[in-house]
Amino acid sequence: MSTPVKRKPQSPAPETPSVIKAKTSTPGPASPGAASSAGRAKLPTSVAEASATEPTGVLSGEHWLQQGLLGPGENEDTDSALGSDIDSSTASISSSILNYRTVNGRTYHSDSVTDREYWGPNDFKHIAALDIIYHACDLMLGGKLHQAPLVESNLNNVVDIGTGSGIWAIDFADKYNKCNVIGTDISPVQPSWIPPNLQFEINDASKQWTFMENIFDFIHMQFLNGAFGDLTDVYKEAHRCCKPGGWLEHCDLSTTIKSDDGTVFPESAWGQWGKLFDAAGKKIGKIMTMADNGLMEKAMRDVGFINVEVKKFKMPISPWPKDPKQKDIGLYYYAAISSDVEGVMQYMFANVLGWTQEQITVLFAAYARRELKDTSIHGKSLGVKDAGVGGLD
Repeated sequence: MSTPVKRKPQSPAPETPSVIKAKTSTPGPASPGAASSAGRAKLPTSVAEASATEPTGVLSGEHWLQQGLLGPGENEDTDSALGSDIDSSTASISSSILNYRTVNGRTYHSDSVTDREYWGPNDFKHIAALDIIYHACDLMLGGKLHQAPLVESNLNNVVDIGTGSGIWAIDFADKYNKCNVIGTDISPVQPSWIPPNLQFEINDASKQWTFMENIFDFIHMQFLNGAFGDLTDVYKEAHRCCKPGGWLEHCDLSTTIKSDDGTVFPESAWGQWGKLFDAAGKKIGKIMTMADNGLMEKAMRDVGFINVEVKKFKMPISPWPKDPKQKDIGLYYYAAISSDVEGVMQYMFANVLGWTQEQITVLFAAYARRELKDTSIHGKSLGVKDAGVGGLD
């Protein structure tokens, strides 16, 4: 969800960003016979049958063991179309920052950057998948880098919080080449060949921000499910650092996958996807439902942002739509998720929920990929883009 928000104008603020150094204290297969359909828990076969049953809660890894391995040909593509000083203020990229943690073969941010848990891998495979999701959202939003009504001549300092590969920050700095753009993240995975008006910094946005007050004309945040335990605290920092009359914009996707026609069954892999992430997030005190229940909009208003605008969209998770543009968007989402289902699941399902690698890789991930390939399943993820204006304290 992306919501732009604006601050009421007050006295002019300094035009040069000043950053304070962030603290560095710092997240054997079953036999084919066991996989026979006779041994699996019965799934609903129709929308009517699904609606007649009791609501389905969070299913454990043991449930997927009971489902058994997919049989020969069952994991194939059936009907689908796809089968206060700058020098001392910025945390330096040192060997300790590059000392990534390795969990079940995937790398994660260094403990020297933050002592908070974050579920997303920082290896190339996962970062590439996030960039594909970014492209899908770019198509959905018509190629617009922002919803907020920015005026180029008024842009001096802009920050992208949780920049990831830096793809949005690079695009923005290219378009608005006369303003200073900063991208922050807890992993130094950004490229070195970047526009001259852009710089990347290692910073943990879940803690007190190291920027001076009233410095940014525009603050951008995107894809931050599971990054924060209290969104209000983060937005308070954004409000403090946003110039009066400046904008905060946050775009995120729901982990809850639904369908308008009831084809995503609650017992299915994608019907369980959001419930499992939400359950894991609650265990470690992290929000996995950024785009749900008006959370972003409420938090923006609560900390003082005004004129909050909300844009909602539904993103297909596979190329099932007939509309060519929606089909392309679904194809990109499918490519991103199917390329790294295990990476998305690994930390939360194994380390937090206690699932085995067999439950994750051999079973759940296989069912998730199979459902993605089935274009009779019309799954969608809710996207929300909130923007608000910084108001008076």
